[in-house]
Amino acid sequence: MKFRYITIEREYGSGGTKIARRLSEVTGVPCYGQEILEAVAKKQGISVERINQYEEKATGSLLYTMFVMSRVNAGDPDMLTPEGKVFLDEQLEIRRRAMDGPAIFLGHCASDALKAEKGVVKVFIHSGNDEDVKRRILKDYGIAPEELEATRRYYNKKRAGYYRANTGVDWNDMKKYDVVLDSSRLGIEGCVQVLKGLFES
Repeated sequence: MKFRYITIEREYGSGGTKIARRLSEVTGVPCYGQEILEAVAKKQGISVERINQYEEKATGSLLYTMFVMSRVNAGDPDMLTPEGKVFLDEQLEIRRRAMDGPAIFLGHCASDALKAEKGVVKVFIHSGNDEDVKRRILKDYGIAPEELEATRRYYNKKRAGYYRANTGVDWNDMKKYDVVLDSSRLGIEGCVQVLKGLFES
């Protein structure tokens, strides 16, 4: 197996989570997304909801970004803010699970956690069809039509901000990824087949 790890970042409503879970089903390779949050929550003795609040709080400050990156690089968790400790524990949990073998990682800046590993493919999933995104959000997440746009903006802003705050890299800079997939053009199964081929190559 040439590629051992696929890390997936995705726009809200692109179907990225569904693609990752389906890829796991057809390949037998474990997928970790929410599981990372749950493991960190258990370790820190807090709720997943609290971690989500920390992630949201972590996105707004350039000073926070510089501070977290310097502390993580120095390996000094004692000087981190609660938000920084969540990020550090997420990174450690991703690396721990990667030691078990090939894996699919969904979000949580996984590509940064695995930057020292060989066989990592960085994937970004988006949708070029706005109507597809809206239909998926309404159907998959049960969001009320009048709340759709605000919810979509909220999650995309949160993901972009968290990624930028903790890696110093723009989340939606397509040049930073190895594979960029349009789920509207390829469909869920089409994206799954493309990514499945990476594990089989």
